[in-house]
Amino acid sequence: MRLDKWLWAARFYKTRTLATDEIGKGRVQINGLEAKPAREVKAGDTVAIRQGPVIRTVQVRGLSQQRGSAPVAQQLYEETADSLRLRETAAEQRRLNSEPASSIEHGRPTKRDRRSLEKAQGKDWGDRWSASADR
Repeated sequence: MRLDKWLWAARFYKTRTLATDEIGKGRVQINGLEAKPAREVKAGDTVAIRQGPVIRTVQVRGLSQQRGSAPVAQQLYEETADSLRLRETAAEQRRLNSEPASSIEHGRPTKRDRRSLEKAQGKDWGDRWSASADR
């Protein structure tokens, strides 16, 4: 069975095209080697999938020619213990770290705010209507 089709059937990616793109970007490995979308997958292979900052390592348990429900798809693979542990620690780190955007108190300044800031910084245009240097 093709790797891209298996990743789609196992519900790692929503479409085969997304699976093919991720394989092409080098984010999927089989048994520690770079893979191509048409690479054959068989039961017992180890597939490493990088999804964002987390690398999931799964053992192929079964093959399916069609995409089924989530419980059926989960029977096609078994995640390794190391992969589960790393995913849990990454989730814990994300939970403990603060969101950078939450430190921003105000959004973009309004036109009035910007003009008062420019006036305070001495960038007042005065009666000039043009930004050109010659007056």
